[in-house]
Order: sequence, then C-alpha cells, then structure tokens
Amino acid sequence: MAKGFEVLEMLIPTGGWVMSGDEYEGIQFLECEPITKKQFEDGFAKYDAWKAKQETSKANAKSELLDRLGLTADELQVLLG
Repeated sequence: MAKGFEVLEMLIPTGGWVMSGDEYEGIQFLECEPITKKQFEDGFAKYDAWKAKQETSKANAKSELLDRLGLTADELQVLLG
C-alpha cells in the first residue's frame, strides 16, 4: 500500500508541499497548486500501476544502454567492481 508522501510525489512531482502524517489534512501546499482530497485519495488506487510503469521504463532504459555499449549486466558489474 502506498504512503501519502508517495502519492503526492506521483501527483505533484515538482514538490512544493510538506506532509505531516499520512492524511490529506496533514498536507501543506507551499509552492504548488493544491490538489483536492478526492484527487489525493484516488491517487492511492493509481499509485501501484504508476510505480510499476516507472520501474519498467527504468529497466528498459538500462537494457537499451547496455545494448548500445555491447555489454551484459554481468560484464558491467565486473567493470564497476
């Protein structure tokens, strides 16, 4: 289950907010456009799919880079030692 700050990072990735606790009432919108309580609550249902997409994109980017370099992940690990 996602935590409140993770949902806010998804909904407002540029920051500008501070959160105390895990409830909507603990959010202070300092330098960003406020979201509604409904948007915040709906974000919990969307978070897992969003996070999986982020992780897949990161893995694909890593794989593409290794392909361009002509290396396997194991070979890269040996180089990084």
